[in-house]
Amino acid sequence: MHHVPRPHPTRICFIRHGETDWNVEKRIQGHTDIALNEIGRAQALAMAFNAAHHRFDAIYSSDLARATQTAEILAQREDHVVKPLPQLRERHYGIFQGITAAEGAERYPQAHARYLARDPDYDFETGESLHGFAARVAEGVDWMVRHHSGQTLAAVTHSGVLDILYRRATGRPLDTPRDFKIPNCALNWFHFDGQGWHLEAWGDRHHLHEVLAEPPE
Repeated sequence: MHHVPRPHPTRICFIRHGETDWNVEKRIQGHTDIALNEIGRAQALAMAFNAAHHRFDAIYSSDLARATQTAEILAQREDHVVKPLPQLRERHYGIFQGITAAEGAERYPQAHARYLARDPDYDFETGESLHGFAARVAEGVDWMVRHHSGQTLAAVTHSGVLDILYRRATGRPLDTPRDFKIPNCALNWFHFDGQGWHLEAWGDRHHLHEVLAEPPE
């Protein structure tokens, strides 16, 4: 019987962008373009040192500033140019963008209930549903895997995208509560082969302890 050789898996290290002031305020960013703050830049520098013992064939990023700025710090160290990939953007949160979840509960109680319930069809009126968002993320991953078969990539993205990746790789449904942390600037390793999406290592952030221990000036 003739065996078709299985392609080498494509390994992708997905990294959440560094901290922003809106993260600190627990303000929902979505597609709102917010830059890194001082701590975010320090986190990105520390992450770039941690990632330095890995070799990446290419570095991708969401096209939002907080991700691009994080990716550029890694790319400078690796002597790469950041490749923007809009499919790696955060979910569009529609009417919730720019407000905190607490403000959302006050202003839009029904919408907030659907947000808490992770209703996969709810799109915040002008945003994306979880189903639509997950399909967009999958499209971006498939594109990277097709264009970089068997290679090792870095991709800087957002907590919502990492939530989708983690769930698909571990078989968790979209609508169950998030029972895992998604720290800024941690390294999260996945590989993708003909058998699906696989999680290798989650939340590597030993490089951040010193950065996070220092009081923000």
